[in-house]
Amino acid sequence: MELNLVKPMVFFDLETTGINISKDRIVEIAILKIFPNGNKESKTWLVNPVIEISKEASSIHGITNEQVLNEPTFKELAPQVSEMIKGCDLAGFNSNRFDIPLLAEEMLRADIDFDMKNRVAVDVQVIFHKKEQRTLSAAYKFYCDKDLENAHSAMADTTATYEVLKAQLDKYPDLENNTAFLEKYSHHKRNADFANMIVFDDAGDEAFNFGKHKGKKVTDVFEKEPGYYNWIQNADFPLYTKKILTAIKLRSLNTKN
Repeated sequence: MELNLVKPMVFFDLETTGINISKDRIVEIAILKIFPNGNKESKTWLVNPVIEISKEASSIHGITNEQVLNEPTFKELAPQVSEMIKGCDLAGFNSNRFDIPLLAEEMLRADIDFDMKNRVAVDVQVIFHKKEQRTLSAAYKFYCDKDLENAHSAMADTTATYEVLKAQLDKYPDLENNTAFLEKYSHHKRNADFANMIVFDDAGDEAFNFGKHKGKKVTDVFEKEPGYYNWIQNADFPLYTKKILTAIKLRSLNTKN
């Protein structure tokens, strides 16, 4: 089944120096852009992360420090990446928990704004886990009856993810072929930031999901303890989380004025 799209959807995968969203960097990015008319556009970049690739990460994706030494940095590539995903919905495998948060961090470090306000994010892994509880290689075999060769090659994983989502739509009649439904289905719970530090409470307001103020509304905490905002901004939190908290603070100030 082909995807029923109202805007282009970008399937993407990252290979990185490690798994710390705040500190690790991209070493390879692959993008497969699907247009509503079925046309496709793809691009893969090797990236100089400027920091060392961990041995553990290199053993998984096979990319070494020597291979990326003369490649462009993400800051140099960011305008091209931003242009390619502009106006697109996003999809990936474990993308809601890792790829999108890390991409957001890299974009913000490159001084390019990134947000999810006008796009949806479909995580094919969440759909798969809710239905079958497997890995990407198993998903590819299960849904497409193909062996995933070159696993952990960014483009191989990206293409497999695209094919798996189409096969999932064929297999499960209850999955609606529209991105709004798929985004909702592929999220475990609703959060305001990628790191799940800010969540929406039952009233639909942003609340802290960590620390001494866990469960409390962000606006209430900032009003009663103004220094908490400054502490977060100066501490080692994800840039996207800081951006969301700044937006909440500014919105609260504008409401009072």
